[in-house]
This record gives sequence, C-alpha cells and structure tokens, in this order.
Amino acid sequence: MKQFPAYLRTYASFSDAELQQICVSFEAFHVTAGTILLHEGEICRHLYFVDEGLLHFYFLRDGVEVTRYFTIAPYLFTSQRSFNLRQPANESIQALEDCRLWRLSAEKAEALFSLPAWNIFARKILQEVHFFTENIYTDLQTQTAEARYQQMLATQSDLLLRIPQKVLASFLGIAPQSLSRIRKKLACSPAKLT
Repeated sequence: MKQFPAYLRTYASFSDAELQQICVSFEAFHVTAGTILLHEGEICRHLYFVDEGLLHFYFLRDGVEVTRYFTIAPYLFTSQRSFNLRQPANESIQALEDCRLWRLSAEKAEALFSLPAWNIFARKILQEVHFFTENIYTDLQTQTAEARYQQMLATQSDLLLRIPQKVLASFLGIAPQSLSRIRKKLACSPAKLT
C-alpha cells in the first residue's frame, strides 16, 4: 500500500498515526482481468483503492454493456450511490487488467469519519468525482465520438492502448466498427493532433 498514504496526502493533511489507522482498516486482495467486483443490482459494501491496474464501470442497456468511465491506479473508487445509500447498484465494476486492490468495508469507512482529515478527504474526493462525471456527461452531449477520441489520444494515449476496442467504443457511444474507421481516418490524416 505504498501509494495510498501519498495519495491521501494530496487531498488532506494526515498525521502518521491517522494514516496508520486508515491503512490497517483496508484489506489487500488481487483480482484477474475480467473479474467483476460488483454486479448491477447488488449493494456495494466496499470502498476500494486500486494500487495497480485498470477498471471500468458499466451498465447494461438492452443486453449491451455501456461503459460510463474508467478507474486507473492510483485511485479510490466505489459505486457511490449504492455504497452511501445501501441501495442496489445501477452499474457493474469490472477489472480490465489484473489489479492489486485494497478494500474498506462500509462499517470501517464510517468509523474513519472520527478523523477530521478523513472528513476533508472524503468531501474533496466526492467533489472531484462529481466534477469528473459531470465533464464526461457534458462531453457526451457536446462532442462527437471522434472529437472525444482525439481528446483522449492527446491526453491519455497510453490509456488507449490498455482498453479493449469494444469497451472504448462503448465509452465513446459508438460501434467498434465506427471506432476502427475513426482510428483509420486519424492514422491517414496528415494533420497533427494537439
């Protein structure tokens, strides 16, 4: 859990004792690529930290997976509404790669709110996730799939190599064949992407 203390300290000022209390509350485990951590309709009972790996959040529409977003190490994640309200999740969470994870039960997470720094951290991470999700939905409504792909290519090109084409196409809201056409068009284009 080497990355976790540094990750926490980017959001709030934790003492060494507080970090120790937090870290011992988490349980380490590994999952292989393809593992589903949460199925749509289940109640999410854990808060997770991904130390290594890549996951995606998706839901089913007419039996087809629709990717909402990705979680890349190092980051804290959960099915927020399900975890906080103890309601069935409206999404699934799946590992796209082998992942090294840490998990915290809802009960232990609640106990950590006795730490002022954890309260600050929780507020800031919730705000960050809210803004991130809002940006994704705004981009979906205002940008073409090609523009969104170009933006990812310019800012997250390494991530694009890690995401299966079917999953990436789902995230962009297009069919895999359409993504292939966009990639081919951009590969043949003499214009420089910035």
